[in-house]
Amino acid sequence: MKKSDQPEPRGRVVHGDCLDVLRSLPDASVDLVYVDPPFNTGRVQRRERMLALRDDEGDRTGFAGRRYRTQRLSIDEGFDDSFDDYLGFLEPRLREAHRVLAPTGSLYFHIDYREVHYCKILLDRIFGRASFINEIIWAYDYGARTTKRWPPKHDNILFFAKDPKRYHFDVTEVDRIPYMAPGLVGPEKAARGKLPTDTWWHTIVSPTGKEKLGYPTQKPLGILRRIVRASAPKGGVVLDFFAGSGTTGAAALEHGCRFILVDESQAAIDVMKRRFAGEPGIVFERMTANGAAARVDRQAASVSSSLKSGASSGRARSG
Repeated sequence: MKKSDQPEPRGRVVHGDCLDVLRSLPDASVDLVYVDPPFNTGRVQRRERMLALRDDEGDRTGFAGRRYRTQRLSIDEGFDDSFDDYLGFLEPRLREAHRVLAPTGSLYFHIDYREVHYCKILLDRIFGRASFINEIIWAYDYGARTTKRWPPKHDNILFFAKDPKRYHFDVTEVDRIPYMAPGLVGPEKAARGKLPTDTWWHTIVSPTGKEKLGYPTQKPLGILRRIVRASAPKGGVVLDFFAGSGTTGAAALEHGCRFILVDESQAAIDVMKRRFAGEPGIVFERMTANGAAARVDRQAASVSSSLKSGASSGRARSG
């Protein structure tokens, strides 16, 4: 079989600096970009695994006042979530994201209250203010609560379109949710549910749940599933260049899309190898010093050795 006749990868996972990878991608080759950068919290983000053992002399109180002793099992290396020039770090990456978006493509930028105002202004400069479509509030109710202010329990997701007059948005693919007051809308509407608004109530990934893969800032599949289904056409290409645990790729595969996931953290790459183990057509690559992507692993023997992303247009790609 000739290289040109071989199947294209369903997904690429690239280990390297996302700016190098972005610069290797063709113009207008991606249908949806999801960006979940470090939030500039000023902390080192780590995941610590703990075991709670019943002990009347324990160091914490649990359900019904029972006492538990905590035992540390492991702690990962994490990553430093602190930047002296956060916007200077983001801007070249977001400009590249704008370039690689297809004319009908969209970008979802996931951040929190600390930096959202500054990032909105930066994205207005790159995309144009008219291209701002929504600010989505993802609200959750989990974790510690301060008593010195209203506890911050939400993230902000900024939704921008490459062209605000012709971007892909398929409301028929969006999951419906229950009415808060079903008695006011009648049984038929109540049974059908309603479309979500720009405020999404969704739990975080439980530290002890089946979805948790061991990455400290893992996002729920339900959030990414909604974004991908609404804003990526089936068969399209989805890009996440701060990929973390690979949730965006999982949502893309569910929807019949191909994906490109990028992360420079070895811990993230290891998590994604576990996540996509046994999934056919997923290739793992590493960016080399000359800006090319070298294949280091594959999930299926039939996957093409070409480094194409499967884009149908644009200049030849090196990564």
